[in-house]
This record gives sequence, C-alpha cells and structure tokens, in this order.
Amino acid sequence: MDLLCNAYSNTSDDEPEPASKHEPELRSIFSPPSKRPRPDYPYPQTKPHPLHRSNQQHSGLRTEASVAGRYMSKRERALLGPGIPAATDPKPDPSAVVAAAQVLGSISDAYLRQDILSLLRHLPKSHVRRSKIPGRLSTALCHHTKAVNSINWSPTHAHLLASAGMDQSICIWNVWSRDQKLARVLNFHSAAVNDVKWSQQGLFVLSCGYDCSSRLVDVEKGIETQSFREELAVRVVKFHPENSNLFLSGGSKGALRLWDIRTGKVAHEYIQSLGPILDVEFTINGKQFVSSSDVSGSNMSENSIVVWDVSREVPLSKQVYVEAYTCPCVRHHPFDPYFVAQSNGNYIAIFSSTPPFRLDKSKRYESHGVSGFPIKCSFSLDGEKLVSGSSDGSIYFYNCRSSELERKIKAYEQACIDVAFHPILPNIIGSCSWNGDVSVYE
Repeated sequence: MDLLCNAYSNTSDDEPEPASKHEPELRSIFSPPSKRPRPDYPYPQTKPHPLHRSNQQHSGLRTEASVAGRYMSKRERALLGPGIPAATDPKPDPSAVVAAAQVLGSISDAYLRQDILSLLRHLPKSHVRRSKIPGRLSTALCHHTKAVNSINWSPTHAHLLASAGMDQSICIWNVWSRDQKLARVLNFHSAAVNDVKWSQQGLFVLSCGYDCSSRLVDVEKGIETQSFREELAVRVVKFHPENSNLFLSGGSKGALRLWDIRTGKVAHEYIQSLGPILDVEFTINGKQFVSSSDVSGSNMSENSIVVWDVSREVPLSKQVYVEAYTCPCVRHHPFDPYFVAQSNGNYIAIFSSTPPFRLDKSKRYESHGVSGFPIKCSFSLDGEKLVSGSSDGSIYFYNCRSSELERKIKAYEQACIDVAFHPILPNIIGSCSWNGDVSVYE
C-alpha cells in the first residue's frame, strides 16, 4: 500500500505540456463509404486456419530497458526492479525483431474442447443470450512475471485472449486448447505494457506502453506491422467502433490523439490542460468519446471526466464529475444512453451520455475497493450485469438496473485489476491480477 500511496502522490505528471500542432484533419474519415468501397487496410486480411506448433523456441529476447531521458514513476521503478539499463536508442534493434515473438502453440480452434467449439461455431454472434454469473474457475493461465494491466477477448476469434503486463510482454492465450494454451508471447515493447486491444480486422492486436509507443502486431505471423511514436508514455488505446482504421491513444501529460492506421499519422488531436490520461471510451455511435484523467493537484471540479466531440476536437463538457476522486476506468453501456466511471472513492458512478451529461446521484455500485489500483469494470453482452475487479482480489457482479451486488468471487490474493465478459458466451469472464495471474471463470 505504501508503494501505491507514493506512486500516486507524485505531482510531476501534472505539469503542463506545450501542445504540438496536429496533422491536417482528414475530411473523409467520418464520411459515408461509397457503394462499392475498395479495401483500404494497411495489413492483409487473414482467415483462421490451423497452425502447426513451432519446434523452434526463440531465444535472445531484448532485456528490460527504459527509454532514455523519460521520467519513471516510483510505481514503475518498483515493478521493473533495480539495475535497469538506460536505452541509448529508442528504435528497435533489427536483429531483435526475429526474437520479439515466441511461437509456443497454435492459435487455431482445431484443438478446443468439444463443448466450447460447438458453442463458438454454432451460436450466431449477433445473438445476445441472457448473461449468467460464472460459478467456478475454468482455466488458470500463468506466464506473466509481474502485474497484468489489461486483458481483451478477440471479437473475431473468440477462443483467443490477450493479456498485457508490466513484464513488457503480451501473451496470446488459446484458452480452451487441449494442447498448449500459451500460443504467443509478443515482446515488441521495450518497457511495461499498459493496454492491449484486438482489431476487428483479423488477427491483429494494438498495444501501448511506457516506451512511448503504440504498436500494431500481426499475431498470426508474429511481426510488428506499424509503430506509432509519441513523446511520452501511452496509457490506453481504443479502436473506433465504426471504423477499425482509427484508434484513440491517451498518454501522460494529457495527450489525446486519434490515429489513422492507413496513413500512420494523427487525424485529430484533442488539446486541453489535462493530467495523465487514465482511460478513454467511445459512445455507441462513435461521434463522441469520454476521457478520464488524473487531476491530482489541480481543480477537482474540472477535467476529471471530459466528453469530447470526435470530429470537431472540442470538449462538450468538462464538469461532469465534481467529486475529488480520479477514475481509472470508464465504460459505456452497450445499449442505453449512459456510461459508468470506476472511482477511487471505492464505487462506480453513473453518468448520462447525452447533454448535459449529469451524474446520477441516486444510484451507484459500491461494495468493492479500488484503493489506488487501476481497477477496471465491464458490462455483460445483454447489458444486465456489471462486473468489477477489486483491490481485495475479488470479482464483484452487480445488477445494472438496481445496482445491487449479486455475487462476489474471491479470485486472487492480490488486487484483481481487469475483468472482461466473453464476446459470445454469456457465462464466461476473463480476469487478471496484480501478481501476474490470468484466469477464466465459467
């Protein structure tokens, strides 16, 4: 707990950063597509097919390194450990690219448990079944050596789960495989990885971290296809819900940028005097997004949660949340016009996603703890359940309509950081912990 208190008491992250001019606005990004659109992806379209296990185990992975001249927080220094050599060149070493992806198992669904395979192949993805609360631990996935910051299910290959950790690695898990469950270990980042998201376009993951970059990786081939460089650490990435060629990145010093993968450049930049960005979330139609930032040391009644207009680059509201707490996670309901924010006040607050974006003072989700950890939450497919991690290592299930606690599952000895409902199967969730464990409950 002393580590968390010392890490969050640091005020150097709140110093203002001069804004740089962004690239010219791409006029055609949000325009309707033509009747016969031509494929315009910077990476090839892939189809899932069985892969043979590689007999070659790559070695010589890059050692842990920090970016030269970059400030490292107390929490990061403690997690990365002593004796970290300074990197003299932030660019990746070409000789290390081959060793940046370890192929340990198959990413095919050919080796899945028969009951899971039948459900994934025959249940229509558009069909939303009533959510159920998991009752038992199905699979324990162990490889990370330090805290896991984020997990994400693949929407197109729903047997695959990605996890991003402070040990600089991204793990790709073939969760129900009867063979090797750890299919890939991606080591393209040279510092701790903060977030990972699957693309809607085949087997690609987008990740970001303390090496001041976001990276797009072809999981099937094990190669990095693009790298998006920034001045400071990147804390969160999020694909646009209507256009998978666009993604938001949020970083230290309040940097908010909308990137276009096709050009590799910034399409929009959102400039405001914000602290480090903790999370971002698009609304259902993708025309607005919500950002959460660390406002310690500044005016608590402004900028903690900001609602933005995507195309006009202007904030629609800056005084959404007036409580004196930061919010490490924001999530929009899958159907209804409201979003929730995980608060360091040890509760989840509810906000309208239509003007004037008011806080619902009559209802909130409370029983779990946050205590300074980057605890995340997630809605079920049918929007009836809200699940949250907790600083006590438990998983909490709430009824969305009544906000009542329905079940609590003790999952870990240390904090449960992230939880995510499966994109197809309503009774399955993934979770991860501060001690590096990844688990699946069903």
